Amino acid sequence: MRRYVAVAALVVSGLFTGVVVEKAHSNSDASRTTTQGTLKERDGQHDFDFEIGTWKTHLRRLLHPLTGSTTWVEYEGTTVVRKVWNGRANLVELVVDGPAGHIEGLSLRLYNPESHQWSLNFANSAGGTLSQPTIGSFKNGRGEFFDQETLNGRAIFVRFVISDITANSCRFEQAFSEDGGKTWEVNWIAKDTRVKE
Repeated sequence: MRRYVAVAALVVSGLFTGVVVEKAHSNSDASRTTTQGTLKERDGQHDFDFEIGTWKTHLRRLLHPLTGSTTWVEYEGTTVVRKVWNGRANLVELVVDGPAGHIEGLSLRLYNPESHQWSLNFANSAGGTLSQPTIGSFKNGRGEFFDQETLNGRAIFVRFVISDITANSCRFEQAFSEDGGKTWEVNWIAKDTRVKE
């Protein structure tokens, strides 16, 4: 539901923007410049610059999401983030180990300058393919990204949040919803601490 609300909000926002811009074209040059200036979206192409470098990662993962399970497993490892395309993209390598095994993950994050949104494309070494990307942006120091996937044959929504961002730490949280975004179950929490070089 939240994904649909978010999409609806984007559509309404886009329609509103179109109406304002059309009205601006019918007015004088001065008012057109003022109206269009207020419609300019924030350029987020450097939103992930804070994360470039090497991080110590503590990861907690819910073993069986959306089953009522409360069994969490923990992992320790490293995350390395490299800037690509002068910050308009980045490559994340995650390597963690714990009692439940070994995880190697790769995330390619791409910035779309037209939509001012990021797509987060994840793959793990066990599967070897990119997953459905989560799409979103940062606002007030918090990144929120959404997509729709299937889990055990059921359609679900996925929410990925990046928060508590400082120069030396940040938090990542993934949650699933099977009721259209009314409720969310967190299933992945990673806390990163910068490795001093």
